[in-house]
Amino acid sequence: MPPETLAWLPRPPLWQLDWQAVLAACPWLAPLAAVPQDPIFHAEGDVLTHTHMVAEALVALPAWRAFPAHEQALLLLAALLHDVGKATCTQLEADGRISSRGHARAGAASARRLLWSREGLGQALAFAPREAVVNLVRFHGLPLQFLDQPDLDRVVLTASYRTRLDMLALLAEADVRGRVCADHAELLMRVELFRELCQERDCLVQPYPFVNDQSRVRYFRQGQRDPSYCAYDDSWGEVTLLAGLPGAGKDTWLQQQGLGLPIISLDGLRLEMDVDMTDDQGAVVAAAKDQARALLRRHQPFVWNATNLNRPRRDPLVELMLAYGARVRLVYVDAPLETVLQRNRQRATAVPEAVVRRMAGRTEPPDLTEAHAVQVVGEGDDEVCGT
Repeated sequence: MPPETLAWLPRPPLWQLDWQAVLAACPWLAPLAAVPQDPIFHAEGDVLTHTHMVAEALVALPAWRAFPAHEQALLLLAALLHDVGKATCTQLEADGRISSRGHARAGAASARRLLWSREGLGQALAFAPREAVVNLVRFHGLPLQFLDQPDLDRVVLTASYRTRLDMLALLAEADVRGRVCADHAELLMRVELFRELCQERDCLVQPYPFVNDQSRVRYFRQGQRDPSYCAYDDSWGEVTLLAGLPGAGKDTWLQQQGLGLPIISLDGLRLEMDVDMTDDQGAVVAAAKDQARALLRRHQPFVWNATNLNRPRRDPLVELMLAYGARVRLVYVDAPLETVLQRNRQRATAVPEAVVRRMAGRTEPPDLTEAHAVQVVGEGDDEVCGT
């Protein structure tokens, strides 16, 4: 479903937001009415009241109205979801204050779950619009907090590879205008300073333009201080690391590519070693790494085929490949969650559905801060990031 087809998306000339239609289409909003907020930072009241005010503030902004319809829809969805994580993160502190630490990360996971299935909008969104909304939710507080970061440039440049920073700034502006607080003027000033910094770094409407892929990898993974430095690419070849849920279509994609490369398959090793997917995977991963080291020593390109659903899982593998001088490509295979579950049921060695759902909840698709190249493959999507 293209997000711009939302029936309740405000349209000219009136640009009116039908809040009752929004609530009817998004029942996951209703519980936010029971989530309190700290009266110093949010004197307007509960999270649902704030969300309504943010949505109204967003659609009133001339900058939002100037965006194409599909980007208006992404921003409005992000506004509706930006504080959904407060439902699980809000707590009363010992001093009587109300806090919601970690709500942006929790909200991003909730947004992905809702938009990956029919649960959120009645139909799953494709990868690109879904992750655009998820990452706006994940980073929505950055324009208000970036000045407090010890390595300001690295934080902002990293975010530029996850989301459009001009859209993020607009969401943050609406977030401020949709609340009642004493520091309104200071918060709006922070948003403007964020825009100015992103403009100076040439990453307001695009990811920061590194000289080459190697420079980007060294900056984000190996501590290179100067993002403008031109790193020499001495890699000898490319290793491909697959990622995706069981049933997403990784094996099918591999067969279609006909790469003719050695494949390290964790599923295959589990069969050989008689290890169930729900068992401890330590021995399986160790055997796979031994195979990888043997190939890396010979400078042999290969494919590592496993779920690799989030960065903590992928990082040790990427570091291993980089340590041997390989160029790394991450291929993320995506499909609607209902499709994944159906395919999994039809597999000879089906993973328990509860396990797949837990895995989906931990999923974080890769981005170009992780490797030389990232490719997303899905139904109707085949987007290549990097060169």
